[in-house]
Amino acid sequence: MAEIIQAVRGMNDILPQESFVWQHAERIMRRVLLSYGYQEIRTPMVEKTELFKRSIGEVTDIVEKEMYSFLDRNQENLTLRPEGTACCVRAGMEHGLFYNQIQRLWYTGPFFRHERPQKGRYRQFHQCSAEVFGLTGPDIDAELIMLSATILEKLGLKSLTTLQLNSLGTAESRSEYRKRLVHYLNEHKDQLDEDSVRRLHKNPLRVLDSKNPDLKHLIANAPKLLDHLDQASLQHFETLQQYLTQAGIAFEINPCLVRGLDYYSKTVFEWVTDKLGAQGTVCAGGRYDTLVEQLGGKPTSAIGFSLGMERIILLMQQSEHNHKIDSGLHAYFITDSEASFPAALKMANYLRSKVLGLRLMLHCGGGSLKSQFKKADKSGAQYAIIMGEHEIKTRSVSLKNLREDTPQQALYQDELAEYLKLKIAKK
Repeated sequence: MAEIIQAVRGMNDILPQESFVWQHAERIMRRVLLSYGYQEIRTPMVEKTELFKRSIGEVTDIVEKEMYSFLDRNQENLTLRPEGTACCVRAGMEHGLFYNQIQRLWYTGPFFRHERPQKGRYRQFHQCSAEVFGLTGPDIDAELIMLSATILEKLGLKSLTTLQLNSLGTAESRSEYRKRLVHYLNEHKDQLDEDSVRRLHKNPLRVLDSKNPDLKHLIANAPKLLDHLDQASLQHFETLQQYLTQAGIAFEINPCLVRGLDYYSKTVFEWVTDKLGAQGTVCAGGRYDTLVEQLGGKPTSAIGFSLGMERIILLMQQSEHNHKIDSGLHAYFITDSEASFPAALKMANYLRSKVLGLRLMLHCGGGSLKSQFKKADKSGAQYAIIMGEHEIKTRSVSLKNLREDTPQQALYQDELAEYLKLKIAKK
């Protein structure tokens, strides 16, 4: 017997019993994004490696250790996309979307990083993201954060999460702060772990994001970036806080909040939860006003966020809201003989065309009425629809409620369509 091939480690199957929760979440996200005026963009899963080296930064963990890169048959260096913002910017520049225009874009799909798999972190993971180009003020920052809050609220997760804010200022103010931070960390170098020592010389701000509890006191006493912001960044950040407060969106200032990618500036934010262990960030974003220019375009202000779908789904599965998701069949169609099947096939398709959203399964494979009823019950359907010779002659169907102790009833075919419409509408 041949050896069974299993999935690549960290790249997980989404099975039928889980996929309905994913579909439910994706429908809500799509609906909210459209209601805010965002348009969908779809980019390839494979891009030139240079795109990510120039955007993310060559000294980041992603580029150095985590990207899935390879030479294709033309000896071109390609990479499975590790994140989506650079891809969105590349597409916008290539197709002239940014010149003298404001763009509100969104996308969703899989991304790839060779990380150590753990709960909420996988090597193939999925995100739903929103990006805005061409607006510079704190007003769009506030609206984008409100958009993320609306999605979490519609998913039933807002009460399980906390919004954290920070500002990274400009590249110039951050450079000055970096000197002070490196000086402080060097004075306490003997207390740093191996990962922080490596970051000290490559990307010292990432030390502030360390999850090592032994460094908590050291990080708490480090110089604060907020104390070294330029005046324009400080005013931007203060106005953003005013807008959020007036809109009723609660937040916490987290002076240690930094983003793992080099292109962020000014506003950064995260929605975090304590329900998922170490991987508690379910949504993260911020400004990247220099990225378009960095990739060869004209200076273009930009801000965006990404929702981690795996973490969103895990949180939904833990919440009471998940129990409200109706994933079952509405009806299971049964026939009493092989001769009745053609009429049932036609009738089932008629019902699906007449009743919007109807989830109806037609029994195939034969079997006695008793065995078909057992399968109908096991399917989780609310109703069994029965068609036999009598029903065909009288242009009717029999309907049995499988979840309530009520008598079986006979309905004309058009009556059944209207009956099912009302039952689905109530749900």
